Amino acid sequence: MKRWARGYDGRVTERRARARRAPEPDERRLDAERTRRLLLEAALDEFAAKGYAGARVQDIADRAGVNKQLISYHFGGKAGLYRELGRRWLEREAEFNDPGVPLHDLVVRYLRNALDDPRGSRLEAWRGLTEDPGEGPSHPPEDLSDMARRKAAGEIAGDLDPGYVMLALHALVSLPITRPTVVRDVLGEDPASPAFRERYAEQLARIVRHLAG
Repeated sequence: MKRWARGYDGRVTERRARARRAPEPDERRLDAERTRRLLLEAALDEFAAKGYAGARVQDIADRAGVNKQLISYHFGGKAGLYRELGRRWLEREAEFNDPGVPLHDLVVRYLRNALDDPRGSRLEAWRGLTEDPGEGPSHPPEDLSDMARRKAAGEIAGDLDPGYVMLALHALVSLPITRPTVVRDVLGEDPASPAFRERYAEQLARIVRHLAG
């Protein structure tokens, strides 16, 4: 039998009764999805600001506004959060990494994506500076098959190694985010300004076109 809460005047207080109602399965699912989304956003903020090693589970939970035990419940801990962010990045990357797009256009896509949300580049910078190869979540090796195909198609000169080209492109895409002082020192421009972003994208596309030799 449903138990009804009664007010001081003896009338049924329906609002209180509703508050005690157990959530429906769909409501629980939506609440779990919202919690996961909040935790992932908070984790990306914390990892980008402090690196994987420096980010604390409690700070991630506080930023998300949830109990820190939910990190273990949904992701198995901090490492699970980190891996899930990596998995989601690969899904997002697959949406714009089109093999049919010319290399110079593809690199500009990566640049615009990084400038729109610089947290991933900042996290990678932290990883490179602080990560012990024997600690933290493992990362899959970079897939160079597309770069090798582009070299065979003539987009990369025959005397260039696709792996080294990939390294250079990574550096060029992330530089305005990880080395903004270099941009100011060399060009005297604000790397966050729309004018610089457009000029840099145009120049980067030209540089990549010249890789064909």
